[in-house]
Amino acid sequence: MKKLLSITLLLSGFFVFAQKTITEKQIFASMDSQAELFLKATKANSFSIGIVKDGKTYTRHYGEMDKGKGNKANNSTLFEIASITKLFTGTLMAKAVLDGKINLDDDIRKYMTGSYPNLQFNGTPVTIKDLVSLKSGFNKDLPDRSELLKVRNDSTAFKVEKLEKSYTKEQFFKDLKSIKVETMPGTVYNYNNGTLQLTAHILENVYGKSFETLLKENMLIPLQLTHTRLHINQNETVAKGYDGNGGLMPLLPYSLWGAAGYMKSTLADLTTFLKFELDKKNQLVQESQRDLLHNKNYWNAYFWDEVTINHNGRNARKHGGAFGTQNLFWVFPDYNIGISVITNQAGENTYGNLYSAVQNLIDDLKPFGQKLIGREIEKKCFENIDSGIAYYKELKKNKSDSFNFSDESELNNLGYKLMRSGNIISSIKLFQLYVSEFPNSGNPYDSLAEAYFNNKEYALSEQNYRKSLELNPENTNAKEMLLKIEKETGK
Repeated sequence: MKKLLSITLLLSGFFVFAQKTITEKQIFASMDSQAELFLKATKANSFSIGIVKDGKTYTRHYGEMDKGKGNKANNSTLFEIASITKLFTGTLMAKAVLDGKINLDDDIRKYMTGSYPNLQFNGTPVTIKDLVSLKSGFNKDLPDRSELLKVRNDSTAFKVEKLEKSYTKEQFFKDLKSIKVETMPGTVYNYNNGTLQLTAHILENVYGKSFETLLKENMLIPLQLTHTRLHINQNETVAKGYDGNGGLMPLLPYSLWGAAGYMKSTLADLTTFLKFELDKKNQLVQESQRDLLHNKNYWNAYFWDEVTINHNGRNARKHGGAFGTQNLFWVFPDYNIGISVITNQAGENTYGNLYSAVQNLIDDLKPFGQKLIGREIEKKCFENIDSGIAYYKELKKNKSDSFNFSDESELNNLGYKLMRSGNIISSIKLFQLYVSEFPNSGNPYDSLAEAYFNNKEYALSEQNYRKSLELNPENTNAKEMLLKIEKETGK
């Protein structure tokens, strides 16, 4: 399974390492190195990095916005920030809670216009904290794009664009009456843009102002985010976006309240927003990042992808993906470091490479703490997989405090790098190590099964997909792959 999230606990040795001084030269060297790796791996035209460290900002831009045009991005280039918009929506909801306008444990229908007897599960209503934690239990998104996304091709983005453009608030409220809450609210993660639009409606009701006005008055103006907004001026242009094959993509259309992903911003403004999200003394920041459902190890807070405690201390991550642009916004408060990376590409492997870039940047820039084990053994694994695995075991035996061995994503990501490079046998051996290190997790078996499938070892692939399903019955990928194996083997 390619996108494994880090769910590890804070390590007992996290704060025992001696601090070292990271120089400005080292910061820019790390940025240059990661940009080179990213552009090589993705073939993207452009890559921008913004870092806030100890209150100081560092930015650099690489490549060109449009191939052959020589038009390098700068700190004033407007990008679609897509789902980073959700952090603004979540912060406004956190403010409403702190203002006493909303109670987290209240039924969401208390703040809605109209009657919605369907928004409950066996008599248990969806509460505000379920909504903002992305655990509403709603059975579909609004608008419902599921049919359009079943078969993805070069025209999919344009079909979704057409749907979004024509979708109205009247249709939204009509469709909301057909929503079914299929799981107990607060229990199952469900990334749903419709819940963000509903949040905007609730905010308008409790404050008596438009969502856009609330954004301006409470965030954009106070934080001096002068180039961040829902609607751009006529004389402004937004960076063009491309798919993984270099095809020009449409911009996300304005839809409903724009609360799920319509905002535009610049790297300069995003680094200012990083500073805001790193402020441990700001009550609004702390509220918007806190664990609402008492998950302890990792949580979604107010519309974050994940807030977790691991080898990087407490950290919070949000990914924004448009048709042709992707960005990753990540704060590490225990190190007083924030990182925002943007590219005007949205390909199959763009997110994974953005994730790796940020992980490597924080690995370089943090003054203490455990380092990435996957990064440490990568070179040896590519040269000789058996030597790489032996090196892993040696480090785990002799330097377990120096490297992070508890994060599953380390071996998972390295295994996929090997697979994508064509080293299928090496990836199988790496995933076998992954399984042996995390035998009670479903994801290692899923990844090993995929490697076996790609090597046409269907019996072993089936065996591991079934083990993954045994450990994680919600693994839809395993179910789909087992059907593919049936077709391949004629069972």
